[in-house]
Amino acid sequence: MQPDFNPVTKQGYQKIEAEIEALKQDRPTKIAALVAARALGDLSENADYSAAKRDLRHLESRLRFLDKQLRYAKIIEPNDNAVVEIGKTVTLAFQDDGSEETFAIVGTPEADIADNKISIASPMGKALLNHTVNDVVTISSPNGSYAVKLLRVTL
Repeated sequence: MQPDFNPVTKQGYQKIEAEIEALKQDRPTKIAALVAARALGDLSENADYSAAKRDLRHLESRLRFLDKQLRYAKIIEPNDNAVVEIGKTVTLAFQDDGSEETFAIVGTPEADIADNKISIASPMGKALLNHTVNDVVTISSPNGSYAVKLLRVTL
């Protein structure tokens, strides 16, 4: 059974709130652009009107999505221990080549692999949950399996 909430970190929750606020601040500009484009005349062949309407729809859609994210979000406060859970940072040694990498374990809405934030729903996030320092964990991904050793777990 799926939980009725999405676990997120406090920082992730605040980031969603900030994006909502920025979109709300941008809304009057998008509405003004739509009104100005509508005043140009024939709406059937008015590219400015179509673009302004599309931009406003996109903004409203993103706001609805983010509002839903917050409605179902639950901020998770990590425990002060060496167990991997949401809100912790882990340093891993990849067993195949010995390289090390550090990742933040976050909720699904916050995941950003470019920023080394991995979701608890990702193959790596799922595999690492509830493990501790010095555990060797096998991660099954779409491209095959690989092993990592947990070097550090920090808040």
